[in-house]
Amino acid sequence: MRRILFAILVACLATSVSATGSDIEPALTADQIVAKNVAARGGLEAWRKVQTMAWLGHIQSANVPGADLPFILEMKRPDKTRFEIHAQAQKSVRMYDGTQGWKLRPTRTGFPDLRPYTADELNFAHDAQGISGPLMDYQANGIRVALEGVDEIEGNKAYRLNVKLPSGSSHHVWIDAQTFLDVKSDREARNAFGMSGMVSVYYRNYQTVDGLQIPFAIESRGADFTKTPDMMVIDKVALNPPLEDWMFAKPNVPSRHKKAIAVSVDSPQAVRQASWPSTSFTPGNFKRSNPGSVPGAGNAQ
Repeated sequence: MRRILFAILVACLATSVSATGSDIEPALTADQIVAKNVAARGGLEAWRKVQTMAWLGHIQSANVPGADLPFILEMKRPDKTRFEIHAQAQKSVRMYDGTQGWKLRPTRTGFPDLRPYTADELNFAHDAQGISGPLMDYQANGIRVALEGVDEIEGNKAYRLNVKLPSGSSHHVWIDAQTFLDVKSDREARNAFGMSGMVSVYYRNYQTVDGLQIPFAIESRGADFTKTPDMMVIDKVALNPPLEDWMFAKPNVPSRHKKAIAVSVDSPQAVRQASWPSTSFTPGNFKRSNPGSVPGAGNAQ
């Protein structure tokens, strides 16, 4: 769920005011808070049954001119992700196979531009914790959680947890003291210019999908130090759609000495109609372009 990939992993900053220990004393231990969080989100066993997940939605951004940017985010255990975003009649794709990642975008020359993830992007992807997030089954995944205190997030009390990952990196997660759902997370990252900054993400508008609680609005401010936040709005969620491993692997692209392949994209309406029928979603009617095609070129089916 915490996948801050590309412009996706990015939304609005809200007010956070720390409360001192003398003002509010946490009544629960870190383990108890995590247990309540897991139960509030639908339970460990229910989340273990989710092997793949797909989100269809749009990004609302004042930083990008034009209408909302449609996206499709697909995830597969243990750590595979694929993110497609449509901007100004072009489709860009980011793929991560659990070890390596690639960025593919169309160019004016007709030759797709494929680049590997940078070292910072790889580190960020390695620590993303896949479909369930860092708290679900955290001990089995070698993650340590400590309760640091209680803060006020947008007027509500929330427990601040320090989450230390197997890589050695740490970040914070805030759990609402009433609902025990995730309301905020912070991670340090570098922007495109190599500057270090904090990525703050807020989770809102939780909805029930087959018994699981999933936020349908994700707001955050990335490490690009811009003042205008973005918001990822999830329109539809699919649990366990068929996602093949090739979708997350390094794509084959034509070299420049071969005949150019025009890189085109579907319109946002075509993407929604083709991949997510307006009637109802079932795994059988979720289709992708075949393995031999270049991601980003041609029509998704």
